[in-house]
Amino acid sequence: MHEMSLAEGVLQLVEDTARREGAKRVKLVVLEIGRLSSVQPEALTFCFDVVTRNSVAEGAALEIVDVPGAGWCMQCAATVPMAELYGSCPTCGSHQVQPTGGTEMRVREIEIE
Repeated sequence: MHEMSLAEGVLQLVEDTARREGAKRVKLVVLEIGRLSSVQPEALTFCFDVVTRNSVAEGAALEIVDVPGAGWCMQCAATVPMAELYGSCPTCGSHQVQPTGGTEMRVREIEIE
Protein backbone atom coordinates (compact mmCIF):
# COMPACT_ATOMS: atom_id res chain seq x y z
CA MET A 1 0.00 0.00 0.00
CA HIS A 2 1.89 3.06 -1.22
CA GLU A 3 -0.74 5.34 0.31
CA MET A 4 0.97 4.90 3.70
CA SER A 5 4.24 6.38 2.41
CA LEU A 6 2.27 9.15 0.68
CA ALA A 7 0.47 9.95 3.95
CA GLU A 8 3.83 10.05 5.76
CA GLY A 9 5.14 12.48 3.12
CA VAL A 10 2.08 14.70 3.51
CA LEU A 11 2.53 14.66 7.29
CA GLN A 12 6.16 15.73 6.90
CA LEU A 13 5.09 18.71 4.76
CA VAL A 14 2.36 19.59 7.25
CA GLU A 15 4.70 19.36 10.25
CA ASP A 16 7.37 21.44 8.49
CA THR A 17 4.79 24.13 7.70
CA ALA A 18 3.36 24.09 11.23
CA ARG A 19 6.85 24.39 12.73
CA ARG A 20 7.82 27.23 10.38
CA GLU A 21 4.60 29.13 11.17
CA GLY A 22 4.70 28.44 14.92
CA ALA A 23 1.36 26.61 14.83
CA LYS A 24 0.03 24.72 17.80
CA ARG A 25 -2.39 22.60 15.82
CA VAL A 26 -3.32 21.73 12.25
CA LYS A 27 -7.07 21.89 11.65
CA LEU A 28 -7.40 21.07 7.95
CA VAL A 29 -5.31 19.64 5.13
CA VAL A 30 -6.60 19.93 1.56
CA LEU A 31 -5.09 17.60 -1.04
CA GLU A 32 -5.57 17.60 -4.80
CA ILE A 33 -5.46 14.05 -6.16
CA GLY A 34 -5.64 13.35 -9.87
CA ARG A 35 -7.85 10.55 -11.13
CA LEU A 36 -4.90 9.17 -13.09
CA SER A 37 -2.50 9.26 -10.12
CA SER A 38 -3.09 5.65 -8.98
CA VAL A 39 -3.84 6.94 -5.47
CA GLN A 40 -6.91 5.57 -3.75
CA PRO A 41 -8.47 8.42 -1.75
CA GLU A 42 -10.16 6.10 0.77
CA ALA A 43 -6.89 4.30 1.53
CA LEU A 44 -5.02 7.61 1.79
CA THR A 45 -7.63 8.95 4.22
CA PHE A 46 -7.23 5.88 6.42
CA CYS A 47 -3.43 6.14 6.32
CA PHE A 48 -3.52 9.87 7.08
CA ASP A 49 -5.58 9.19 10.21
CA VAL A 50 -3.02 6.60 11.31
CA VAL A 51 0.17 8.61 10.68
CA THR A 52 -1.15 11.83 12.25
CA ARG A 53 -1.71 10.23 15.67
CA ASN A 54 0.37 11.97 18.35
CA SER A 55 1.38 14.71 15.92
CA VAL A 56 0.48 18.38 15.49
CA ALA A 57 -2.03 17.20 12.86
CA GLU A 58 -3.86 14.69 15.05
CA GLY A 59 -7.59 15.12 14.47
CA ALA A 60 -7.09 17.36 11.43
CA ALA A 61 -9.75 17.10 8.76
CA LEU A 62 -8.52 15.80 5.40
CA GLU A 63 -10.30 17.18 2.36
CA ILE A 64 -9.58 15.59 -1.00
CA VAL A 65 -10.22 17.51 -4.21
CA ASP A 66 -10.67 15.27 -7.24
CA VAL A 67 -8.70 16.43 -10.31
CA PRO A 68 -10.05 15.01 -13.59
CA GLY A 69 -7.73 13.34 -16.07
CA ALA A 70 -6.79 15.04 -19.32
CA GLY A 71 -4.49 14.17 -22.18
CA TRP A 72 -3.18 15.32 -25.52
CA CYS A 73 -4.33 13.16 -28.43
CA MET A 74 -1.65 13.06 -31.12
CA GLN A 75 -4.19 12.05 -33.78
CA CYS A 76 -6.78 14.75 -32.98
CA ALA A 77 -4.17 17.34 -31.92
CA ALA A 78 -6.49 18.26 -29.07
CA THR A 79 -6.78 18.04 -25.31
CA VAL A 80 -9.28 15.35 -24.37
CA PRO A 81 -10.67 14.02 -21.08
CA MET A 82 -9.10 10.77 -19.84
CA ALA A 83 -10.80 8.29 -17.56
CA GLU A 84 -7.77 5.98 -17.28
CA LEU A 85 -4.07 5.89 -18.07
CA TYR A 86 -3.30 4.31 -21.44
CA GLY A 87 -6.93 4.57 -22.48
CA SER A 88 -8.14 5.55 -25.89
CA CYS A 89 -9.13 9.00 -27.12
CA PRO A 90 -12.87 9.50 -26.59
CA THR A 91 -13.06 11.41 -29.89
CA CYS A 92 -11.12 9.29 -32.41
CA GLY A 93 -10.32 6.06 -30.54
CA SER A 94 -6.54 6.45 -30.90
CA HIS A 95 -4.31 5.10 -28.14
CA GLN A 96 -1.71 7.81 -28.76
CA VAL A 97 -2.84 9.96 -25.85
CA GLN A 98 -0.29 11.51 -23.49
CA PRO A 99 -1.56 12.46 -20.03
CA THR A 100 -1.35 16.20 -19.34
CA GLY A 101 -3.42 16.45 -16.16
CA GLY A 102 -4.86 14.36 -13.41
CA THR A 103 -1.64 12.50 -12.57
CA GLU A 104 -0.64 14.79 -9.73
CA MET A 105 -1.07 14.78 -5.99
CA ARG A 106 -0.32 17.97 -4.08
CA VAL A 107 -1.04 19.71 -0.82
CA ARG A 108 -3.22 22.67 -1.76
CA GLU A 109 -3.99 24.12 1.67
CA ILE A 110 -3.11 23.73 5.34
CA GLU A 111 -5.23 25.44 7.98
CA ILE A 112 -3.42 25.99 11.28
CA GLU A 113 -4.05 27.68 14.61
